[in-house]
Amino acid sequence: MFHNKHFELSEARMLLKDIKHKLSRIVELKNKLDEAGFDINKHQFFGGFGPNGTGKFPGDLEDLVTLVREITSEGILIKDLNSGLIDFPHIRSNHEEVYLCYLNGEDDINYWHRIQDGFAGRRTMDEL
Repeated sequence: MFHNKHFELSEARMLLKDIKHKLSRIVELKNKLDEAGFDINKHQFFGGFGPNGTGKFPGDLEDLVTLVREITSEGILIKDLNSGLIDFPHIRSNHEEVYLCYLNGEDDINYWHRIQDGFAGRRTMDEL
């Protein structure tokens, strides 16, 4: 097993109700930082030295990090900050570890995929 924490579909759906707004905010903050020219991976403005010349990180970055920590502390995996793609580790009835997959803007968790297949291998819940 890759993960210690696993979610039942009903549990993931309940958590999703509470984190949808956080996920949308993460996407919004990431877009704002991109537009401002801030590279979140290097923690600096593109082509610049230091965070922003003041020795402090942009407030939007700190807000983004806080939201990411809140979500990931639950055991949820954030796969893409740009699109708001998240996965909930799950154990299928055949004991295979898979991901329940949600993309920001979807109504519900309607897809899952094998760990090795990634987003491109998403399948509908009736195949779970």
